[in-house]
Amino acid sequence: MLPEMQTDPALLPSDVRLITEKKEDGFDKQLLAFQTPFGYRRIAELFLPQGTGPFPVILYVHWYEPESHDSNRSQFSREAAELARNGAACLTVETLWSDPDFFLKRTQADDAKNSIEEVVNLRRFMDFLSSLPNVDTKRFALIGHDFGGMYGLLAGSLDKRPTHYVIMAATPRFPDWYLYLPKLEGEPRDTFIRQMSEIDPILHIPNVSPAPVFFQFGNDDFHVPLERANEFFAAAREPKEMKIYEAGHGLCDKSTQDRMVWLKEKLNLQGS
Repeated sequence: MLPEMQTDPALLPSDVRLITEKKEDGFDKQLLAFQTPFGYRRIAELFLPQGTGPFPVILYVHWYEPESHDSNRSQFSREAAELARNGAACLTVETLWSDPDFFLKRTQADDAKNSIEEVVNLRRFMDFLSSLPNVDTKRFALIGHDFGGMYGLLAGSLDKRPTHYVIMAATPRFPDWYLYLPKLEGEPRDTFIRQMSEIDPILHIPNVSPAPVFFQFGNDDFHVPLERANEFFAAAREPKEMKIYEAGHGLCDKSTQDRMVWLKEKLNLQGS
C-alpha cells in the first residue's frame, strides 16, 4: 500500500463552508464547499432527515461518463432525497472525474498521485458524515458507481467506517480503464500496471469484511465484461451478493429499485 494513503489530515470545522440551505418536503438540503488538503475545494450536497434520529448515513460517489448529464454528484440526488425522507443522512459529492474532460487531461504519470488525493478526500467526507449530530455511525453505507465504486471501496477498506457497500459497474483494476488513454506499450505499460497494482480494488476488497457488499453489474457492459465482474465478486468475502441486469454500464431502473430496497432493509429505514 502506498504510504501516503495510510493517514490523512483530520477534517476541521473550518474546512466546511455552508453555501445554501433549503427545507424540502420531508428533508433539509445543504450545499457545502469542502476545503481539501491539496489547495482546491470540492462541492457536496447534504440531504438531512427531519426529526431527532439517530439517523444512518450514506455516502454517494458518482460514475464517470462524460456524455451523460449525470456524470457528477447529481447522479444520486433523487435517490438521496428519497432515502433522506426515509430517515438517512445522505451526502453526494464532487470528485476528480466530475470534470467531463478529466480523462483527456490526465496522464498515467498523474494517476497514482490523483488516486492518493481522491482517497484522502473521500475519507474526509466520511469524517464529515460521522461528525453530524444525531447520526448512527454503526449504520454507514457507501454507494459507488464506476470510478465511484473503485475509489469508494479503496477509501473504505482503509477507513473501516462504512458498514455496508453497494458497488455498481466497477472494474477490479485501475489499469483496466487508465490504459484506455494514453496508450502504453511494452515496459512502460508493465511498469504502470505494477505501480497501480498496490491500490487495485480487487486487492483491498477483502479488507472491508465483515461489511456486506452488494455488487450490481450489467450483462452488456463494454467496460466491465462479466468475467471481470465475476472475478471481482469472487475476491470479496462473505457476506456478499451480486445481481446482473439486462443493462449496459449505466445499469437500469431495476438496479436502482433493488439498491433502494437493499439499503432500506440493511439500514433499518422507515418504510422498509
